[in-house]
Amino acid sequence: MRILIVDDEKMVLEESKEIVKAVKPDDEVICADKSTQALDIIKQNHIDVALLDIEMPGMDGLTLAKRIKETDPDTNIIFVTAYSKYAVDAFGMYVSGYLLKPLQESDFAEALRNLRTPVHTSEEADKNVSVSEKAVQDKIHIQCFGNFEVYKGDEIVQFPRAKSKELFAYLVSINGEVANTSQLCTVLWEDSALQDKNRHYLRNLLSDLKKTFKAYGAQDVLIIKRNQFAIATDKVDCDYYRFLQKDAEAVNEYRGEFMKQYQWAEFED
Repeated sequence: MRILIVDDEKMVLEESKEIVKAVKPDDEVICADKSTQALDIIKQNHIDVALLDIEMPGMDGLTLAKRIKETDPDTNIIFVTAYSKYAVDAFGMYVSGYLLKPLQESDFAEALRNLRTPVHTSEEADKNVSVSEKAVQDKIHIQCFGNFEVYKGDEIVQFPRAKSKELFAYLVSINGEVANTSQLCTVLWEDSALQDKNRHYLRNLLSDLKKTFKAYGAQDVLIIKRNQFAIATDKVDCDYYRFLQKDAEAVNEYRGEFMKQYQWAEFED
């Protein structure tokens, strides 16, 4: 598990880190004393749990939590604050906990037991990979109409990060055409101010995809060469691709919604 602690008071930050390490001694703990620093960390790493102070200079913790969820919806948010007055706003954001300072081991441990998004340990991940490699050898099925989803048999393909899934969705949407690094960065991150960091993060996402599809016995779905990235369309079953081929069933499945969770998605007939 990777845990991020954000607090503008450095002494509190160190004390919170000690508490977290006492509860989760083998897990990675990252600290940030500014919201902007925390966002940079989130963009470059998948964070399982983020412990956020609320009253901070500049961007407050509530705003930071919204930005984190926009970047990685799978991050669990736990607020750690000296004030109870923000509780209603906090729980309206479907957070995993609202703890009062000073942070206590028992409170933090209880919050971890009630995370909204379960966190799998490396041992569980290895077990899942082993099971997936034995899955039936049917094609990866891709659903573009409505929400974008990917299946292997009856099993939903689990991506380690929301951005990994979004990257794969974009490659599917261009129907076998080749995309380069600049193109993918522009689609995934409109802000070009962090161009170098985005390119580094993109490499992590591509690595995610290779590991994910290898685990499902479908590594041939991806075509990854030097600055060239595409989908092997003949290796997947996709409602969008069948629609383009005038397949009657696929035509009837289309209800006017195409990868509706992604703003960049455009349906081309």
